[in-house]
Amino acid sequence: MKLLITGGAGFIGSHLSEALLERGDEVYVLDDLSTGSIENIDHIKGHERFHYTIDNVLNRPSTAEHVDRVDVVVHLAAAVGVRLIVESPVHTIETNVHGTETVLRVANKKKKRVILASTSEVYGKSTDIPFREDSDLVLGATHKGRWSYACSKAIDEFLGLAYYKEKKLPVVVVRLFNTVGPRQTGRYGMVIPNFVRQALAGEPITVFGDGTQSRCFTDVSDVVGGLLGLIDHPDAVGEVFNIGSQQEVSMMELAEKVKAMTKSKSEIVLVPYEEAYEEGFEDMPRRVPDTGKIEKLIGYKPTVSLEQILERVIAYLSDS
Repeated sequence: MKLLITGGAGFIGSHLSEALLERGDEVYVLDDLSTGSIENIDHIKGHERFHYTIDNVLNRPSTAEHVDRVDVVVHLAAAVGVRLIVESPVHTIETNVHGTETVLRVANKKKKRVILASTSEVYGKSTDIPFREDSDLVLGATHKGRWSYACSKAIDEFLGLAYYKEKKLPVVVVRLFNTVGPRQTGRYGMVIPNFVRQALAGEPITVFGDGTQSRCFTDVSDVVGGLLGLIDHPDAVGEVFNIGSQQEVSMMELAEKVKAMTKSKSEIVLVPYEEAYEEGFEDMPRRVPDTGKIEKLIGYKPTVSLEQILERVIAYLSDS
């Protein structure tokens, strides 16, 4: 099989590229390196079945050329990270919505299968835990930039499913929950790389808010396994799937785990949201996926525990 990964030089894209090459597929990567890094794919650049182009997915002729070469498009290219979202809302909205529109439009010409990466952020402020794919989405006010990312990705989903329903384009939507592992950068607000980097450097471990907010972290290898299953399964088309873990941890507990596992002398410091991001910043207190749907279809089950995830990230950042 031939696959195009937009955003393939990013954290998740590079791991997916490795897995696809390992199983014998031919991989094309399109990435403008705005948040990805050429270092993520340096070790596979010489592989005979790996091809990469440094370009923006908004370059329609380039994207169309790449889509024509492949059987499946995995659209991962997007503005990512809370910090980037808050600081650059125009970039966030335009990149996500126009990028997805471009991919869907060119894929539709040849009816190429599209795996459309969305996010747990679309559930917004919903308190209906665990989050099911058919749950209502509850977003905050439009003047709060925090929700621009969630809204843009929800529009991506609406657009992708509209292409499926109206134009019969084979689209699969995946909502990724907090994915973690080697090569992930903390530059855009990703919490585990930031905690680990701070702990290793002996700097204060900064927990935003009151530390009671909780998340479920999934190792990138488990996420890639879920994506591979959905890429191959004919019954995934036209559906939305959560990919994540249900091992929940509060941010304060997470900081304490990181401190203990790194044997760090760093202090844990609470930082108000308005200092970390912006005045009136809103966050969701819990984010837990219901993964029953993907489990039923492809047998998906996360295999890597939070402790193992932290061990891998600590080892990676210690060697970096």
